[in-house]
Amino acid sequence: MSRTPRIPNALTKKPFSLEEARQHGLTLSSLRGKVWRRLGSELYCWQGLRHDPWLHLSALHRLLPRDAVFAGATAAWMFGLDLAADDPVEIIVRLDSSIRSREGVSVRRCELSPSDVTTIRGLRATSINRTLRDLSLRLPSLDALIAVDMALHLHLTNAEDLMRHAGAAHGEAGAQRLRSLASLGAAAESPMETRLRWLLIEAGLPCPEVQTNLRDLWRRFLGRADLYYAEARLILEYDGANHRDRLADDNRRQNLLINAGYRILRFTATDIHQRPDVVVAQVRDALNVEPIRTPGAKRSETEGLMRSAGAKRAEFGAL
Repeated sequence: MSRTPRIPNALTKKPFSLEEARQHGLTLSSLRGKVWRRLGSELYCWQGLRHDPWLHLSALHRLLPRDAVFAGATAAWMFGLDLAADDPVEIIVRLDSSIRSREGVSVRRCELSPSDVTTIRGLRATSINRTLRDLSLRLPSLDALIAVDMALHLHLTNAEDLMRHAGAAHGEAGAQRLRSLASLGAAAESPMETRLRWLLIEAGLPCPEVQTNLRDLWRRFLGRADLYYAEARLILEYDGANHRDRLADDNRRQNLLINAGYRILRFTATDIHQRPDVVVAQVRDALNVEPIRTPGAKRSETEGLMRSAGAKRAEFGAL
């Protein structure tokens, strides 16, 4: 007959270290039982504990050097961006630190300036601008732009601050790419709106306005457009999962906009992911814009960014 595992009450509240487990009479062997979950090197929790990244990060913080700073996707999550907090946990340590990457923890070494570090709920993390610079270097351009848009939407930073940060870090890794993405950033309300905008930019179409207030001839507010081309009075709407719940309100709003002389194209995730050519063709036809025909190789992402954003060529050399 198997023995009932011993479960100290103090260890059921939050993640704990191997040393803390030993202080409560548990051994490394007992922690391999089914009632415990291993989170990483020398870090565990009770199986019944609901996963809470804040608890995980707080527990890990106690095991790290005092100068360790949460960074990358982990820092982005701490700011409220929709990225994974602990897959793995990303940290930055000093160049002379002896700590190494291990299961569940990715370690980078570099020197951070005081302006690159902030404190969130008692935990040290890279500042939002430094975090976005790191992400713009490591993520694909679209994913990095989604992160920039989320930060702008949450009012964590603005394009001017991002540009200043990139300028101050001139020559450092990620600075040029952040500058390029900041010129395209906008306070989009969802990643799919960013994906739709990126699709149009990549196709060589003009970059649309984002979250524009629309009014009639008497300046009465009619609604807000996800994406908008002012000269063509063309509205582009992304219909997400909640569109079905607000269908009646959206229809009434659409009728008002059409009566006020606006045109509307609506797209879904299926359109953007599976029928991108159709999306581009419909927007191009509505704008009456001729396709860009580039001889030879396919137009690069960098050329598309430059042509659409109207930025100087030098600003996009690192993309």
